[in-house]
Amino acid sequence: MKIAVLPGDGIGPEVTREAVRVLETLDLPGLTMFDGDVGGVAYKRHGHPLPQETLTIAKSCDAVLFGAVGDPDCDGLERHLRPEQAILGLRKELDLFANLRPAKVFAGLEHLSPLKPEIAGELDMMIVRELTGDVYFGDKGERVANDGSREGWDMMSYSEPEVSRIAQVAFRTARAGDCPRKQRLCSVDKANVLETSQVWRDTVKHAAKSHPDIDLSHMYVDNAAMQIISNPAQFGVILTGNLFGDILSDLASAAVGSIGLLPSASVGERETDHGVFGLYEPIHGSAPDIAGQGKANPMATILSAAMMLRHSFGREAEAVQIETAVSKALADGIRGGDLGGEHGCEEIGAAVRERL
Repeated sequence: MKIAVLPGDGIGPEVTREAVRVLETLDLPGLTMFDGDVGGVAYKRHGHPLPQETLTIAKSCDAVLFGAVGDPDCDGLERHLRPEQAILGLRKELDLFANLRPAKVFAGLEHLSPLKPEIAGELDMMIVRELTGDVYFGDKGERVANDGSREGWDMMSYSEPEVSRIAQVAFRTARAGDCPRKQRLCSVDKANVLETSQVWRDTVKHAAKSHPDIDLSHMYVDNAAMQIISNPAQFGVILTGNLFGDILSDLASAAVGSIGLLPSASVGERETDHGVFGLYEPIHGSAPDIAGQGKANPMATILSAAMMLRHSFGREAEAVQIETAVSKALADGIRGGDLGGEHGCEEIGAAVRERL
């Protein structure tokens, strides 16, 4: 089992180091990890945020554990040389078209959510977002009218094959161990006004015929946003496109109360000897303001490692062990500054390993 470890910038190396230590504690047979440079640190060392050497390492492994990218020193660079291009390049080169973002409020932390505690306690869902299509990647441009006014345009589109493959990921996720409410899938679109969404809905319905054990429902995106906040208990897995998924996943993340607890995965169709190839990362950024100070919360990265074991290596038992250890640490009051606590990065990592 080969993992490419790409710590990146800012707090990336700190939180990734703790996740690696957790994996080492499990002492899994045949597990090998390879380090690579990405982001601003890669630009400074190699002249590019995603060096060919790093890309080769990632392609040769079964999964990627990613930290964070972003360096204020690189803000003045041309766009294609900025640190953030590393993650975009990895998604493209590795054909990672599906983003899995869980949103869960841990017991005892309901008061940190902007929602009422009784509602926040019901928030436990997985959002499956299509990553490589939709309006972000459609034709776009700008024109000037005869009166001199500007008009910008972006084309939203999805083909049946694009929708079908992300739907298969969502149905598979609805059976996975980190699906909070198994066999329940809600597809979110805007089929009442968008032709793109009508194709989306029809294709998802067709894909559902191969998954009769999954309870499929459909919801318009505006209603879904309201329901996530007012009645989150109804959701297990949410499947949606790139634009709607971008908005809904951030909405759900904010409702949790801290991005320091939220992992994510980006997967495609490539199968390895162990499972599906994927890139796993915390949803937070590089946080340069606290980098090197030992203040970062590594739990999101540790939970990303758990997702990696589950989806890319078929190690459900070990994934559950990590998630349980994190839950126990939180219940025992082990909390970083993002949660109102005073525990540092290494301290939190050690506490998770102790409970593991």
